[in-house]
Amino acid sequence: MWKRSEQMKIQSGKCNMAAAMETEQLGVEIFETAECEENAESQDRPKLEPFYVERYSWSQLKKLLADTRKYHGYMMAKAPHDFMFVKRNDPDGPHSDRIYYLVRDSEKQSHSQATLDYGMYSREEELLRERKRIGTVGIASYDYHQGSGTFLFQAGSGIYHVKDGGPQGFTSTESGVKKPVLTIRTVNKDRSSSYVPGTRAETKELANMEEDPRSAGVATFVLQEEFDRYSGYWWCPEAETTPSGSKILRILYEENDESEVEIIHVTSPMLETRRADSFRYPKTGTANPKVTFKMSEILIDTEGRIIDVIDKELIQPFEILFEGAEYIARAGWTPEGKYAWAILLDRSQTRLQIVLISPELFIPVEDDAMERQRLIESVPDSVTPLIIYEETTDIWINATPVISVLEVAFTASEIQVDEVRKLVYFEGTKDSPLEHHLYVHCDFFISKYSNQKNPHCVSLYKLSSPEDDPASKTKEFWATILDSAGPLPDYTPPEIFSFESTTGFTLYGMLYKPHDLQPGKKYPTVLFIYGGPQGQIEIDDQVEGLQYLASQYDFIDLDRVGIHGWSYGGYLSLMALMQRSDIFRVAIAGAPVTLWIFYDTGYTERYMGHPDQNEQGYYLGSVAMQAEKFPSEPNRLLLLHGFLDENVHFAHTSILLSFLVRAGKPYDLQIYPQERHSIRVPESGEHYELHLLHYLQENLGSRIAALKVI
Repeated sequence: MWKRSEQMKIQSGKCNMAAAMETEQLGVEIFETAECEENAESQDRPKLEPFYVERYSWSQLKKLLADTRKYHGYMMAKAPHDFMFVKRNDPDGPHSDRIYYLVRDSEKQSHSQATLDYGMYSREEELLRERKRIGTVGIASYDYHQGSGTFLFQAGSGIYHVKDGGPQGFTSTESGVKKPVLTIRTVNKDRSSSYVPGTRAETKELANMEEDPRSAGVATFVLQEEFDRYSGYWWCPEAETTPSGSKILRILYEENDESEVEIIHVTSPMLETRRADSFRYPKTGTANPKVTFKMSEILIDTEGRIIDVIDKELIQPFEILFEGAEYIARAGWTPEGKYAWAILLDRSQTRLQIVLISPELFIPVEDDAMERQRLIESVPDSVTPLIIYEETTDIWINATPVISVLEVAFTASEIQVDEVRKLVYFEGTKDSPLEHHLYVHCDFFISKYSNQKNPHCVSLYKLSSPEDDPASKTKEFWATILDSAGPLPDYTPPEIFSFESTTGFTLYGMLYKPHDLQPGKKYPTVLFIYGGPQGQIEIDDQVEGLQYLASQYDFIDLDRVGIHGWSYGGYLSLMALMQRSDIFRVAIAGAPVTLWIFYDTGYTERYMGHPDQNEQGYYLGSVAMQAEKFPSEPNRLLLLHGFLDENVHFAHTSILLSFLVRAGKPYDLQIYPQERHSIRVPESGEHYELHLLHYLQENLGSRIAALKVI
């Protein structure tokens, strides 16, 4: 895959439709098997013979895949993650500070494939895991309460809490907790940590979605999928102490009314308990959920017992207090708990506001109109939302944190502020879209390093500086958290390349060569792509990239090029075959968007505007509406789709097939009955890999594929 350098951080290359394929490798792969006639590109070059793939039966390919799968865990194992530095007072040990993090269970390191989890979680949790692209069973995240040293996390269908018992390790305070996959390491470090109360709210499934379209404390589909916001409630970091000594805890949460949002019905995988799943899904151009903020105040006594819970609402409707706001992109509290804050976007996502919201803006929920009016009048006129930042542009605004340093804007993540030293430190891509670095300063940091040859190595470093120059830091190795296993023997690593395109942008890609590259041969090539969202420009970029590589490496056979991608990559695979069938011999499209009026509001309108104002753009961008442009030769198009997909609905594939049939165009289809947008069932993942290789073998790489062309 190659893409414009300025767009490398559209959510880590996924552009919010997310490929969702954890086994997917982005890059250009020379398919190791092929041979077909090629016109001499130059009189000076010797004519290269095509390299043909050795044909294997389905059973033989299955065995080959099983033999190579043992390396998956070695090369693709997830590194330790979700690090938290915590200062503790531990009288039983010489080191009072901790680093907590999540790691793979050592007993299950070899299992890299996702597992079937239908029925293991509530439906809301199933869908949340889908949005987060969590494909394995275990602890995916945790919350930590520093005051009590308690961890709260979900494992399977249960919610558990454990404590750090110091030398005794973790101690369970809930029956049924066995070997929580949470690793503790002590370091000699003096550092404070912010208070993050740990909590999880129980969710209750409704028997019928039409009965009550409202939800509270849960981010809706579009916010999860397109804005990467997965929570709908936020604990105030500080409790307010009353004159009697009791305390008031506050939770800000969002409430959504989806009564005007269309309901989509999808066949359920749990056929014995649910005939169909129903989802509220706002298609582009249709109504979004109506959103508002609410607040719960929990009064507890000096013993920690709950005395009362008061539910509060805004003094005026959300749309009046925050005029024009359509999406709550982010929310939270200021460190001292005085204000809640929110990042708000309008529907076109070209206006961003950061607002501070005082708890005084909320009044108890009251059905009596006169009493409610009295409560409203008791709020001083001076209490209003405070707009502390506003930005309006002609193009969409990325709501993820963006830092401007020396007039160079770039995307950053995990921003932290040292208020004492007046420093900001963060991870970002300022120097190169290919690498993430730590910028500005802190005391300790975690370094996660890997390259094309070596799997992850995770280390802890300490930063020190002279007293007279606190901005000048030197790093010192402190501890190893994960040793790299080193490169595999006889492994040919991929190569990163870049070139200047005719549009003036630097494009990047990764080239995978065959392990036994034979001189004098030219190989079929498979382009793995995700991309997004540029339409015609993207296909031009891909073709230019292929031509650039062919000018650098004579073993690339431009007469035998395949393209494959998932989700938006599936869409681009279809666009490539439709627009440049002279370049791309075979397209394998997984879960593709084929009709943009069927996709959601947040993503589609961000790039294409409202369909009523861009009918031509929606038509030209929808491959289903141009099915007559696909090639008429068989064995050139394979469609893959999970039948339960609640993101890119199977209707996208269904309507494309209808138009292909109407146009008399051939196609091949593989349905995965138990899969959503991601492939999770191990057998489905193995079948997908097997089908992919077999299709490429039979229709691109082997001698029989060349005969089919003739």
